[in-house]
Amino acid sequence: MVTFTINNRSVEVEQGTTVLQAAQDMGVKIPTLCHHKALSPYGGCRLCLVETDDGRRTRIQTACVFRAQEGLKVRTETERVVKARKIVLELLLARCPEVPEIRQIAEELGVTETRLKKRNETCILCGLCVRMCSERMGKSIVAFANRGMDRSVSPPFDAQSEACMGCGACAFICPTAAVHPEEFCARGMTMLPSRFDLGTGPRPVVSVAFPQAVPNTPAIDKEHCVYFQTGECQTCQAVCDAGAIDFEQTEKELNLKVGAVIVAPGYDRYYPDNRLEYNYQSLANVVTAPEFERMLSASGPYQGHLIRPSDHTEPQRIAFLQCVGSRDLECNRYCSAVCCMHATKEAIVAKEHAPGELETDIYFMDMRAFGKGFDRYYERAKSEYNVVYRRCRLPMVDAADNSDDLQINYLDETGQLQTQRYDLVVLSTALTPPANIEAFSEAAGVELNQYRFVDTKAFASEDTSRQGIYVCGAASEPKDIPETVIQASAAAARASELLAEARGTLVVEKEYPPERDISDEPPRVGVFVCHCGINISGVVDVEQVVEFAKGLPNVVHSEHSLYTCSQDNQQKIKETVEQHRLNRVVIASCTPRTHEALFQDTIREVGLNPFLLEFVSIREHCSWVHMADKARATEKAESLVAMAVAKARLLRAVHSASFAIRHEALVVGGGLAGMTAALSLAEQGFDLHLIEKEDALGGNLRKLHFTLSGDDPQELLARTIEQVQASDRIQVHLATRVKELSGYMGNYKTTLASCNGQASETVIEHGAVVVASGAAERPTDEYLYGQSDRVLTQKELEEKLDADDPQAALAETKTVAMIQCVGSREDDRMYCSRVCCANAIKNALKIKEISPETNVVIFYRDIRTYGFREAYYEQAREKGVLFVRYEPDNKPKVTGGQTPDAPVYVKAYDFILGEDICLAVDLLVLSTGIAPQADSEELAKALKVPLDQDGFFLEAHIKLRPVDFATDGIFLCGLAHSPKFVGETISQARAAAGRAATLLAKDSVQAKGRSAEVKQRLCAACGLCVGACPYGARKIDPDHAVAEVIEMLCQGCGACVAICPNAATTQVGFAKQEMLVAVDSLS
Repeated sequence: MVTFTINNRSVEVEQGTTVLQAAQDMGVKIPTLCHHKALSPYGGCRLCLVETDDGRRTRIQTACVFRAQEGLKVRTETERVVKARKIVLELLLARCPEVPEIRQIAEELGVTETRLKKRNETCILCGLCVRMCSERMGKSIVAFANRGMDRSVSPPFDAQSEACMGCGACAFICPTAAVHPEEFCARGMTMLPSRFDLGTGPRPVVSVAFPQAVPNTPAIDKEHCVYFQTGECQTCQAVCDAGAIDFEQTEKELNLKVGAVIVAPGYDRYYPDNRLEYNYQSLANVVTAPEFERMLSASGPYQGHLIRPSDHTEPQRIAFLQCVGSRDLECNRYCSAVCCMHATKEAIVAKEHAPGELETDIYFMDMRAFGKGFDRYYERAKSEYNVVYRRCRLPMVDAADNSDDLQINYLDETGQLQTQRYDLVVLSTALTPPANIEAFSEAAGVELNQYRFVDTKAFASEDTSRQGIYVCGAASEPKDIPETVIQASAAAARASELLAEARGTLVVEKEYPPERDISDEPPRVGVFVCHCGINISGVVDVEQVVEFAKGLPNVVHSEHSLYTCSQDNQQKIKETVEQHRLNRVVIASCTPRTHEALFQDTIREVGLNPFLLEFVSIREHCSWVHMADKARATEKAESLVAMAVAKARLLRAVHSASFAIRHEALVVGGGLAGMTAALSLAEQGFDLHLIEKEDALGGNLRKLHFTLSGDDPQELLARTIEQVQASDRIQVHLATRVKELSGYMGNYKTTLASCNGQASETVIEHGAVVVASGAAERPTDEYLYGQSDRVLTQKELEEKLDADDPQAALAETKTVAMIQCVGSREDDRMYCSRVCCANAIKNALKIKEISPETNVVIFYRDIRTYGFREAYYEQAREKGVLFVRYEPDNKPKVTGGQTPDAPVYVKAYDFILGEDICLAVDLLVLSTGIAPQADSEELAKALKVPLDQDGFFLEAHIKLRPVDFATDGIFLCGLAHSPKFVGETISQARAAAGRAATLLAKDSVQAKGRSAEVKQRLCAACGLCVGACPYGARKIDPDHAVAEVIEMLCQGCGACVAICPNAATTQVGFAKQEMLVAVDSLS
């Protein structure tokens, strides 16, 4: 070993270690352009000059080739060294005056110009490419040629080389981007397409699967790795300080013994390679929707800058073509369910990314915005973002005028040929089963359906054909994120039912390090600012915010990252906390609603109390609201960070209490959703109370007589009621309502009252609540309903068709008309009732089955038979059911006949015929849609949970927490959440039961911590706080005459703090002094 000093710091290194290596290991910065850890030292650039003193004399040496000596003194920033480096930089600037890397280093040393004659080269003759090719690749394709002023790097004879592998290592290692191997590689250079970017960008041979992959670990592509092909290179092994590169690794086969399997392999996308009408293969500016999404992403090939592939110019007009490979007789006849809303979202995001005006047109057949909030988003896209929707048959795409522009030819709804020109065309391609699904099916013994998706049953969409194997996500049918999350929770609940007896036997408790006592430490604040892709950095100057934060008091570290919430950045935060001894952390990112708990857990893993974190949202409060004013957004972000840092300096450790949990549940609603949730909870081993306001169980299912798939809902109803009544764990309360709910997550008390006028009340105690209160058919007085016996609702028609003699019921019926969207998708009810189109088709097919000669005409706005229901829409057309579209501003007009026996007349405009039509119909059937229960508001107040603007119960997060309320311990399912089919209701009920079980399975729960606190010496026990608290979290202790806080009930709203006349109540995390210093930081 050799001991010497660098800048008066002693260091011990192995014999033969260079001064540069030792300095880098110590964190001492020495500039260099020709050094690489995997290559032999060369000393070509001369930037790494240092001053050495061996006791006899002082000399200037190149640190990359000079080896450490015993007792050597090295100084890296003396006046002599700096002067020498400046001279070297002047020489480099003279040779390569326009190379950014040279200019950056020169500016750091204060060199802005050279006094020498400029040559305007790009190669600095560092020799990195030469050494890489010879030492690591074993090829020596490039080498130094000529001498003096003519010295250069080139292949032999400056000609193309047949021996070049095209690996690109020379270009990769060149510090000035001067090497272009495509110019001399005879076999040509082939870009390795990024799988994650779907071929729109390149990837290295060693890469991470995607930016936020879990685990976030690189892998080597053996098929393209030089070492695995030739035995050369091994550069990655040479540079990996962790020694993580193991070329001997092989695949391992694991044998696991499990009680249940959940299948979630996802889906693949359809590629229209052989579809000539789209020219996807031949036209660079025709891309698929997934490719376009990667193009918009900050981690994508263009870093979120919206440009088109052919010439990297910003598009002015973009077209989105729907149903490419979906609803297609040639390939996938089903609907992919997500494409309409995905295209709408991408059109809006594209407009937000575009620096100038951008036109976006969506070509579609039916707009299938059937999910919760989807129709309102669709209308917003049209009104606020000027997205244009063109209803047509599938268009054709060609090159326009032999240019990179594109021309779309299409037939509009009237059959007229139209032409539009675009800069970019996006194909909304179908969701298809995973490529290896057949192999999995064979190995697992599960059946696939006719479309090659995992086969499930109509009333058990998580259950495969093999018991104990459950499926979730798009592997069973195309579905959006909320449905995927719901089905995932449902599949977990099904597995939990099966494995209830073994629950907890394999659980390993997560262990945290001892909490660090920071009470005597001065504040050391770390600030971490997130780009959030380009959600933030596209508007806010993140780098400027970071530099601003560095100048704030007590900030010892400030940095930015692309995604602060990613696994690798979480690890980096932990390392930074330890390295800089941080005792306060500020995160400037997106919303704390979804991410605060993650970062609290991150700092707890390195010994910091989770409440030493301050979270500031610069996405919602800055980039999203000031999108058109980047300077103002950045200034506001700086102010918010300054406030957060000022407040963080006063943060203290908070320790919340734990409370025991009651292991019983309450399920509100005895319809299909409530009974299914109750049965799932009972199967998972929990006792529960099931309450129903009616005198019988069943809810809306009692009025459903048949389904599209042919399954019997009445048999399901009878079986479910029988199972509920037979369960020892379920206590049923009929004709009962919730009067009052008190308590907190894990410890609720509910007062039940009779719905029959009886005065008796019952109080039950439980740990969780599942709301499954259902919905109702929307009443209507449109289209002569209630005035003519010939006008029915779909539900009434279904009862008629399920009669003992349905032929007799239709004996005099020659023509049946149906009108869709009655009471749905209106300005004051802007949502789709989801089931109406399928119900209309179901009843139409039933009519055709009973009486084939009866004419059926359906007047519709959009037919929304998403997923596999598309087959029934197709079947209805084949059976002769006619579909006539109408616009909301020109609805069908209905008039009655002269006599009660006369038919009803329906007049509407037919877009295909281009004129009005008038039909005399014997039955007019209205699809009246689904409305919230009349008593939903009363129930919401009793449970202290919110409703959305349409009157349905509001989930915590529409995509990430679709069965949770924001109030912990209360869950949601069925029609109370939003309109849905029977199978979807069952899935969400099981999901809610699964989420409730995650709480009920615990022995205790920890309070949130951000609760109110009482300074007893200031409290007068006036009771104002008790009356002000909306959660019942305050009470008066009569023995001590002071107010108390029930920590588990406290939601941290601060109402008691505001009303306290003596300032005796403070809010953890929002104390008066903390808020004042935050405000003062703005001055």
